[in-house]
Amino acid sequence: MGYYDQEYRNPQRQKGNKSRSFLMGLTGVLLGALLVLFATEFGLFSSDVKPDTNEEASGETTETTPGETIKVDVNTAITEAVEKAQGAVVEVENIQGSSLFDQENKAGVGSGVIYKKEGDYAYVVTNQHVVANAGQLEIALVDGTKLDAELLGSDEIMDLAVLRVDGSKIEEVAEFGSSSSLKPGEPAIAIGNPLGNFPGTVTQGIISAADRTIPVDPNGDGQPDWQAEVIQTDAAINPGNSGGALINIKGQVIGINSMKIAQQAVEGIGFAIPADIARPIIADLEQHGTVKRPYMGVAIVPLTQVSNYHRQQTLKIPSEVNQGVVVTQVEGTSPAGKAGLKEFDVIISLDGEKVDSPAALRKHLYSEKEVGEEMEVTYYREGEKKTTTMTLGESKGKGE
Repeated sequence: MGYYDQEYRNPQRQKGNKSRSFLMGLTGVLLGALLVLFATEFGLFSSDVKPDTNEEASGETTETTPGETIKVDVNTAITEAVEKAQGAVVEVENIQGSSLFDQENKAGVGSGVIYKKEGDYAYVVTNQHVVANAGQLEIALVDGTKLDAELLGSDEIMDLAVLRVDGSKIEEVAEFGSSSSLKPGEPAIAIGNPLGNFPGTVTQGIISAADRTIPVDPNGDGQPDWQAEVIQTDAAINPGNSGGALINIKGQVIGINSMKIAQQAVEGIGFAIPADIARPIIADLEQHGTVKRPYMGVAIVPLTQVSNYHRQQTLKIPSEVNQGVVVTQVEGTSPAGKAGLKEFDVIISLDGEKVDSPAALRKHLYSEKEVGEEMEVTYYREGEKKTTTMTLGESKGKGE
């Protein structure tokens, strides 16, 4: 008889099913009420849940997930440090050409740091290699404003230069901090103009080494001219970053970015000139156009360049003497000339400190001595060890 015939065949069974359904429904209602009371009592449901918002004015963003609200503050110590220093970092353009459409006239593009504003002028420190052989110099502020720049002085050994610009457009000046107390592992932030196309670029890393010493060869003759004391960092420093700022978490300049090791197998090794070392150099360049350094009045070459034959026949030094510098020229009225030094003398120590290269001699002379001070020089002449004392003069240019 079909479906309905089968359904009504047992009226008693149908009545039992209806009673069971009613009881099951009542049980479900009671269980639901109990769950609501439990959740309310233990705070599983919160009336504080808000829709997804973006509170830009307070520097916070709000992200929501079911049952909770998470606020993320985008204003970190790093963003605050960058905000403090970024406006004082400028682009430096080295122009060597006169054609409006000559793309090659921009011989170099680097970075610089506005470190002082006084009277009508503002002052910018950058690298010497950024401004070398410039026909004209310009800086570009963070807002794109371009200003003519005058080169006050540069120093090849320390790779620093000072520029002067019209101060009427300058609003921000960098604050310099101390580099003497830096520790490996603390945050370091580089700001500059990498590749000359990305002004105001910020990269973050750490101080990899606070007191690294590396040889530098600015004249490219294959012999180190100086042992530079630098800060090593893994913050990305690319071409164009030169002369920019390395800052600490307080937004203070702790170094002037200078170089990086650019080899295919090397990553994250960049260097900056420490602020404490740069500060007196900057002052000399601003005031005098050059760096006032002690002066001996000699030309020298490393002993390692001399053949064994000439060590024995010309210099006549003992066989155990294998490090030092050879005097190739002495200015007659110089401190060295007055102290009796001569051509082919082999200097092995200054004030008792071993000298094994021209870079070591310059390091002692420039870092530990002052103009007018006396210096003891130990040397070999014709196989005989001698000592003399000279009163250091003031350097007028290149040379020791």
